[in-house]
Formats: sequence, C-alpha cells, structure tokens
Amino acid sequence: MTIVEAARLVTGGVDTHLDVHVAAALDPVGGLLGVESFPASPVGYRRLHAWLSSFGDLRRVGVEGTGAYGAGLARFLAGQGLEVIEVDRPNRQARRSHGKSDPVDAIEAARAALSRRATGLAKSRDGTVEAMRALLVVKRSARDARIATVNQLRHLCITGPDDLRERFGGLSAIMLPRATAAMRPRDSGDPVAYATRLSLQMLGRRMLLLDDQIKQVERRLGELVKQTSPGLLAVYGVGPDTGASLLVAAGDNPERLRSEAAWAHLCGVAPIQASSGKVARYRLNRGGDRMANAALWGIVFARIVSHQPTQVYLERRLKEGRSKREIVRCLKRYVAREVYPHLRG
Repeated sequence: MTIVEAARLVTGGVDTHLDVHVAAALDPVGGLLGVESFPASPVGYRRLHAWLSSFGDLRRVGVEGTGAYGAGLARFLAGQGLEVIEVDRPNRQARRSHGKSDPVDAIEAARAALSRRATGLAKSRDGTVEAMRALLVVKRSARDARIATVNQLRHLCITGPDDLRERFGGLSAIMLPRATAAMRPRDSGDPVAYATRLSLQMLGRRMLLLDDQIKQVERRLGELVKQTSPGLLAVYGVGPDTGASLLVAAGDNPERLRSEAAWAHLCGVAPIQASSGKVARYRLNRGGDRMANAALWGIVFARIVSHQPTQVYLERRLKEGRSKREIVRCLKRYVAREVYPHLRG
C-alpha cells in the first residue's frame, strides 16, 4: 500500500519597499520556514512566488502596502490564483517585543494572514476602477493647484500697480483667468509693472490649462462610471466624481466586501460600539476611506438642498432633539446602504 503525503500548506507574508520586498514563509502552525529578500520588479515577483511555493502548497499571502509599494506584487500574486490579504499595519506588540526590522514585519504579515487577524482581500487594481483612481489623482491635484493659482492672481492684482487693481479687481474667478491670459505685456521701462503683467498672464494661462484638464477628466470619469456601474449614477445626488470615489474605495473586485455593513465600515460611517457596564452607546468612526466618506457627505448635502424626502427626515429628526451633525451621520449611513448594491455593476 502506497501512502501519499499531502503537501504542506504554506502562508506567506511580505514587507514591501521601493526597491526590495522581504518575504517570510510559515507552516500551518505558525512555524517559520524562512525569510528572504527579492527585488521589487517583475523578475523579483516571480522569484518570490517560486521561493514561497518551494515550501509546500502556497494559497494565501499577506502583503503590506498593497496600495503603494506592494501594488505590483499584489497584482502578480493574484494573477497566480493566490489569496492576497491586505495587511494594514505591523503588530505593535511584536514591535515592542522584537523591535523594528523588515524580516519581523514580513513574519508578522504572514502571521496576520495565517491567523485571520487580517481578512480583507487586496484590491485587484486591474480594471476600469483603477483607471478612475488615476484620473481622480489628476483632478484633485489640478483642483488644488487652481485654488492656489486664483489666490495668487488676486494677490498680484491687489498689490500690483493701481491700474491693474482697477482693471481686474472686480472680476469673478471665472472671468479673471480669461482676462489676464489675454494680456500682452510690454516692457515700458518700469520693471515692476512689466513683471506683474507678465506674471498675471502666466497665471491666467495656467488656470485655463487646469480648467481644460479638469473638464477632460470629468468627461472621461463620467464615461467610466457609466460603463462600470450605470445604476450608481441613477442614485439621487451621485455624480461622476462622487460615483468614481465610491467605486475606487470598493475596488475592481467589490466582491471582497463581505456585506453592506463591511462597506459602511470601510467608508467610516458605521458607528463603533463604546459601551461599558450599564451604559450602551456608540462613538463616531474616524477611520475608513476618507475620500469615500467625503463622497457620501457630498451626496447627503445635495439631498438636504433639493431632495424632499431627505428634507422631511431632517425636519423630523431636528424636532426630536437631534443635532444636524448627528442627522448627517445617520444619512451618510443610509446612503452607504443605498449605493452598496450598485458597486458590483
């Protein structure tokens, strides 16, 4: 009679960095099988996977920084059919006991995945939602730069020569960049006047460029959101920007969200229990994805302004003695519940 020995189950853990990833392998009972470093490159990913697989049947890998240095590795491992677990932070107790080092962090990532202390699947980052994330990065940076630029324009108009102050002082934020971009500065011998006019022209043209970039991004975002989840745009108060933010929080693989409650917790709108003794209470959740939380706030604000059922609810809760801040928190939780079914397309 031939006895076939079953392959040993192996759990991996990876501490990711810009140039080097440190991997650790554990057996089914948490015993350390080995620690090794690999380059943060496609060749290194293949070597890391082969090294972990050499210890037995590799099925699960805990990876730190799947949204940063570990994004490429997480995509590669998921493509190999592995369960990639997102490990948020090293175990603080282990750091106090053993200090801080890359091998220790890799071992703790593996133990978090093995013990199920970390259970969240990493985002796949391989579809239209990842494309939305890239576009949102451009839009938010362009929006911030536009705010800074218009402030600089107004400052130069106020502190510059009197004729510029009279000419541009009363213009709106929409008209000001157009007017300044159309200037044709000439050096008349006054270095201050010439430099100010030239600066105003450059800042005006910069604002027009930023406006054009924002419009291009918004157009493409609308197309991607409609393609990915057309039902999401039908939800009252959801636009391309807020819809994209919510989809990015869920990821290209929204099935990783186990339930609507898990989605609410991810968005930071699920109250956290803070009861003690005979006192039963809940506190505000200050964690979660802040961009998704801000998107929910934007939807709630739009509904408070123009959505009659929301306005009726607001008035009723105010009469019950609730503060407006508490009511907004409740509404964000309701909106999270409403949009959850649309995250899967």
